[in-house]
Amino acid sequence: MHPLPVLASLCLFSLPGILMIYQRPTGNPATPVPLQYLLEPMSNIVHTQRGATATLPCFLRALPQNYKVRWSKVEPAEYMEVAILITNGVHHKAYGPLGSRAHLRRRHHYDASLTISNVVLDDEGRYRCQLINGLEDESISLVLQLDGVVFPYQTSHGRYRFNYFEAKKTCQEQDSRLATYGQLYKAWTEGLDWCNAGWILEGTVHYPIINSREPCGGRLLLPGVRTYGNKDKLKDRFDAFCFTSAVKGRVYFIRGHLNFKEAAQACRNDGATIAKVGQLFAAWKFSQLDRCDGGWLDDGSVRYPITTPRAHCGGVPDPSVRSFGFPSKLRKKYGVYCFSVK
Repeated sequence: MHPLPVLASLCLFSLPGILMIYQRPTGNPATPVPLQYLLEPMSNIVHTQRGATATLPCFLRALPQNYKVRWSKVEPAEYMEVAILITNGVHHKAYGPLGSRAHLRRRHHYDASLTISNVVLDDEGRYRCQLINGLEDESISLVLQLDGVVFPYQTSHGRYRFNYFEAKKTCQEQDSRLATYGQLYKAWTEGLDWCNAGWILEGTVHYPIINSREPCGGRLLLPGVRTYGNKDKLKDRFDAFCFTSAVKGRVYFIRGHLNFKEAAQACRNDGATIAKVGQLFAAWKFSQLDRCDGGWLDDGSVRYPITTPRAHCGGVPDPSVRSFGFPSKLRKKYGVYCFSVK
């Protein structure tokens, strides 16, 4: 635990470290002590989208004579809890990149709610509002949950080419991030059915199956999110499950018979960039983008988004983003999906 620098001007001394390492709980948890000063939230989950402003509620039922409130974010993949903001009711101090977008709402003296502006994908997760009051510390836990879409991703060289860190980097390059287990499970309940195993944010490997079949573990296995368990993050190689949310901007199609280089130039000529895979999925999910036309994307793949299935659109039975794979960038000709922030 790293000591917190003295903040004399804010009277915020004697606080826990900025970075806290925690352990997984073991055994039977003790009966929780009833909250004395903090109010239990009506709901522990706060829904939002990328780019929005979200507020995590935390209210005091009474004001101790001397107290501090510490907001932090739990990072399960790293076993860390990172401070975001600390207040003594009069002054407050923010920490780190998230702290620069966070502030106390403070609608009244008992309101210690945390407001996060311009929410990004990495903001999703578990947060803790902790009242520090001598020996009577207490806290509540809340989850910031982004509305979005999960999509499986593999390279142009075929399946199972990513170690964990490569999978994480690749999702980021496609305007997304590795999905959490909760996001993958939700996607499975909404119809995601995929045989190839992929990394998720927690560092484990899974694949979601709705229709049990021979190539996917056999017909006798039950549907569900199946797991390969913990794998070596450096040595073991799988695909990736990426997650994206709403984007500020629009994705649109330019018709033409273009190779990849010509497609990228067509977007630039229009004051835009060639769309990333995550941007196309976001437009399909949040803007109901619906086209039968295959178009180039930033990674060299060709895809098209369908929200209303119909016979002449490849016979797709369900709404989805369909892929033609990674055709030859020189020989094959398609239209292109562009992304503009205008």
